[in-house]
Amino acid sequence: MTADEFPGEVELTDAQQFQLAVSSIRDYAIYMLDVKGNITTWNNGAERFKGYTEQEILGTHFSRFYTAEDQEVGLPARALRIAVTEGKFEDEGWRVRKDGSRFWASVVIDPIMKKSGELIGFAKITRDVTEKQQAATALAQANAALFQSQKMEALGKLTGGVAHDFNNLLAVASSGMDVLVAQHPELQGSRTLDSMRRAISRGAGLTQQLLSFARQQPLQSEEHDLNALINDFESVLRRAGNSSIQFKLQLDSGAIPVKIDAARFETALLNLVVNACQAMPDGGQLAISTSRIRLKEKAVNSLAAGLYAEIRVEDTGVGMTPDVAARAFEPFFTTKAPGEGTGLGLSQVHGFINQSAGDVAIASEAGLGSTFIVYLPVMESSEARERNEGRVDIETVLIVDDQLDLLEVTAELFRTLGYEALTATSGAEALEVLERTSVDILFSDVVMPNSISGVELAKLTREQYPATKIILASGYPLPGLNSTQGSVHGFSFLNKPYQLSDLAKTLRSKN
Repeated sequence: MTADEFPGEVELTDAQQFQLAVSSIRDYAIYMLDVKGNITTWNNGAERFKGYTEQEILGTHFSRFYTAEDQEVGLPARALRIAVTEGKFEDEGWRVRKDGSRFWASVVIDPIMKKSGELIGFAKITRDVTEKQQAATALAQANAALFQSQKMEALGKLTGGVAHDFNNLLAVASSGMDVLVAQHPELQGSRTLDSMRRAISRGAGLTQQLLSFARQQPLQSEEHDLNALINDFESVLRRAGNSSIQFKLQLDSGAIPVKIDAARFETALLNLVVNACQAMPDGGQLAISTSRIRLKEKAVNSLAAGLYAEIRVEDTGVGMTPDVAARAFEPFFTTKAPGEGTGLGLSQVHGFINQSAGDVAIASEAGLGSTFIVYLPVMESSEARERNEGRVDIETVLIVDDQLDLLEVTAELFRTLGYEALTATSGAEALEVLERTSVDILFSDVVMPNSISGVELAKLTREQYPATKIILASGYPLPGLNSTQGSVHGFSFLNKPYQLSDLAKTLRSKN
């Protein structure tokens, strides 16, 4: 069969065939730039994962794909300069889509030269390798967590053995003193013996702290309401600071039942408060808060998935560098001056919380304060068991709003409907919660001036957590939101103020 039999078919040149092939590729963004960096061609792959159509993008500068931080330091111009001087530019980094979301890109830029050596433009190839980068980051974090866990386990075994042997030596000294006094009554009341007894007592206290770190302390664990424990201990915690430190207590509105040794928990909490106060020699703010949180599997070290109590002790003190934070729970490690501490307070907290089937983490930055976060498994009380018998698991909702009063009221509203309510004051904070917590429903305000918008948060959530139901709410009219914040099409939407019946109806909808 010859070409004459197909009169309507036009034979393509090699250049046209090549252009057609490039345009059809969907896994790579392949496009051309002029000498100034303006975009002159655009393929389907570029449109697919960058979001711009050919009509929108041609003639604009390629720097629009870079983050604001990279644009500020001149990275786009530097990339073109390196491509010219070295013959190629290769790099990986964050790039920005049309909707404002970021992806991790592998980038290659080649200069295009005439035979005379004159530069006429650039060929640019970009690939979305976000999943690869996330997998590498997750592997690095897992390896670091494993190393830390193994190190702490080895330290625990060593410390427990030393403490046990030291206890035996102290027992010999203590019993020997009692025998001496019995045989020589005239020694009773001797200052030397009294000093020796005090030294033995301090040594015994030291070994108890070491055994606590090694998780070898016998615990008297009973069911307690965590909030009631902290409330009853509040006066002692306040006295740990001074008048230059503002003390703030924010406890979850409902009871949080945990199985714990109450006395040792109070000691651990006091240790954290004292540590926070010492980090604020010139004053500051100390906040203790509690909440319920449903953790994903191994979201916090090796903790199993489930419902946990989260206790936060936050200060505005000197903070810690990453290397100091990594060693903070090691026994005898301290940044204090000689004679100002044994370095056992935080190690004791770590050991006790681990022995109570929980964990403790640190979030800190030098000069910006520290936050110690304690996780303890929540118990289901007998009353709760009766109430929930034969009932499906309670769903968890994450509420996002930058107005604190509205945030708390909305959380209470969801709790009255039988939901487990978590809160966040910004899109960035919400993404952190979603990363470590299983969330069934995202309920977000649309307009949040100091954060990514609710629409952007909703898109990122749908992309990363497709099973999560998303509801957006705003006091602005819908047409105005679509033009300024991005389309809310595809998401359930509520106008503020809304009635309980409106909320219940939206929750029952399938979107």
